[in-house]
Amino acid sequence: MFEDTHNEHVLLTPGPTPIHPRAQKALMRGMLGHMDPEVFALNREIQADLRVMYGTEPEAFTALLAGTGSLGMEAGFANLVEKGDEVLVCANGSFGRRMAEMAARYGAKVRLVTAPLGEAINPQDVADHIDGVAMVAVVHGETSTGVLNPVPEIAELVRRSGALFTVDAVTTAGMEPFKMQDWGVDYAYTGAQKCLSAPPGLAPIAVSERAFARFDSRRSPTPLWYCDFGGLKDYWIDHTYHHTVPVNLHYAFHAALQAALEEGLENRQRRVRLMGRVITRTLEFYGFSHYVRKEADRLPTVLALRLPEGFDDAGVRQALRKREISVTGGLGPTAGVIWRLGLMGESAHPEPYRKLMAALQDLMGEPGLLARYEEVLVEEAVQKPSLLSV
Repeated sequence: MFEDTHNEHVLLTPGPTPIHPRAQKALMRGMLGHMDPEVFALNREIQADLRVMYGTEPEAFTALLAGTGSLGMEAGFANLVEKGDEVLVCANGSFGRRMAEMAARYGAKVRLVTAPLGEAINPQDVADHIDGVAMVAVVHGETSTGVLNPVPEIAELVRRSGALFTVDAVTTAGMEPFKMQDWGVDYAYTGAQKCLSAPPGLAPIAVSERAFARFDSRRSPTPLWYCDFGGLKDYWIDHTYHHTVPVNLHYAFHAALQAALEEGLENRQRRVRLMGRVITRTLEFYGFSHYVRKEADRLPTVLALRLPEGFDDAGVRQALRKREISVTGGLGPTAGVIWRLGLMGESAHPEPYRKLMAALQDLMGEPGLLARYEEVLVEEAVQKPSLLSV
């Protein structure tokens, strides 16, 4: 029988994240029709706030897709790629590989630029393979390995080539400043349940004017009707019916996004980095270490830590789950090798990780672990205590 323990559970995964209290409250608002004037007014505010979050040009098209981040990924290829187009995909983990698979399914001729697991894409490799491609696609924060790819450097290469540039911002947008216009990104997407701590089920997207012009010049209809940019524009701009949007998820997302912007994206960036240092310094003392060797390549929002020698990964995570604490192990080749600790949105605060350290102290027989955490927390937060009081 299902038992409701959501008020007690400590969710420290790479997604979903704990729902922001304001989003939780908004989720309980009474239902309105998806064509109601109040919903259209709410949607306009969401669109404006998304332009701020993504750092778009003033007239960029923004919207919420009724699906998770993977739908955001698929919609980009469905609308902006046609059969026979050359697409360069940067793949250094599971989600880069997913991009390549989706592009191929929509008829693209895929070129891969790869990097070993735990390493960022080398922009020079992109430069060596970019000639003649219609699109370049990259995952900004590769969730599967905790790697931050050098999107600004890759963007400069793409800008000079004339190709469209698609960026998966699933573990960065809303927690890291994202400069879509300045960098020259044409299409970006994330998932509501990641850095913004809204419920799963929405994929916030942003489409540049240049990308929309490419869409308008398609030789064939978009093969994915549900997320056809033209149909989406009909609903979000012209307010004509396309499909029924999940209104209550819009309420919750609006509240979570406003909370993030009120906190400030740069403050959130500083907060996640501070918490990352605290957790790493605490666990390093007990044999955990960074999986990603180069500091510049580490994704702040998904802390990938190599497990100590002889550590019982599955056993400890199972024991933690019995104590209502969820952490995530490696994916594919990194299973049993790393933990991936979520530091997005509401999980990037001291209290959730205080509970983790207390549980690990007991399970590992390390009596000083919690005290070590508190000590490091004070040291790191002394300059900016306000970052951890949001």
